[in-house]
Amino acid sequence: MEIVVDGKAVFAATGGKPLKPELPSIVFLHGAGMDHTVWTLQTRFFAHHGRNVLALDLPGHGRSEGPALSSIEDIADWVMRFLDAARLDKAALVGHSMGALVALDAASRAPQRIWALALLGAATHMPVHPDLLKAAKAGDHAAVDLVASWGLGRRAHLGGAQSPGAWMLTSAIRLLERSGDGVLGSDLAACNDYTTAPEAAAKVTCPVLVIAGEIDRMTPVKGARDLAQRFQAARVVVVPGAGHMMMVEQPDHTLDALAEAV
Repeated sequence: MEIVVDGKAVFAATGGKPLKPELPSIVFLHGAGMDHTVWTLQTRFFAHHGRNVLALDLPGHGRSEGPALSSIEDIADWVMRFLDAARLDKAALVGHSMGALVALDAASRAPQRIWALALLGAATHMPVHPDLLKAAKAGDHAAVDLVASWGLGRRAHLGGAQSPGAWMLTSAIRLLERSGDGVLGSDLAACNDYTTAPEAAAKVTCPVLVIAGEIDRMTPVKGARDLAQRFQAARVVVVPGAGHMMMVEQPDHTLDALAEAV
């Protein structure tokens, strides 16, 4: 479905079900250079089990009009305007990587509007190597290769996809290649520049779930546990055998964790 925010069309996947005002709503937020398709294996479940689902393409990503926003704070403000445009008084936010930082910051701005928060592949600080930032800003394909390679665990490099016929590494590369000019660089810079996660976490009042991949090389388990300690109360689930893209690598384990939270 499309919803207009700030005069621009925003695409949101609904998991194959129309929205119903009487149902609780979940908004899914993707990571840097990606789009709503990373949530396909989770959103369909929730849409068919009593939840409104809106898996967004953030501005300048996927099927949403641009430009991409350049800071976590700006995207968080935009998410709140999206909730207004979608006529959602309350929602749960589920975010991955950059989307997790956005979800955290949004929840800190209007705690009364967020009934649950799930953060996947996140840490208190998410610095990006200067060489990767430089390559991404220059549009060098090496940035795509590095993000895809480091974002997936070893098993995903070789196979193991639960979607028949899919190769996760190539799929990740193709997804990143579809992002617009400068989008990956802008997104990575936004993650690198965001330093107020501890302050934001202290303002969150809803139940919080932090999901970490056991072999995540981008946001290791240690960083996820550190982030969880910043909340008034948060639960940590470690997905066995998963890297940074746990919802793609181990969709069932990830879904089991999410189903207990949202």
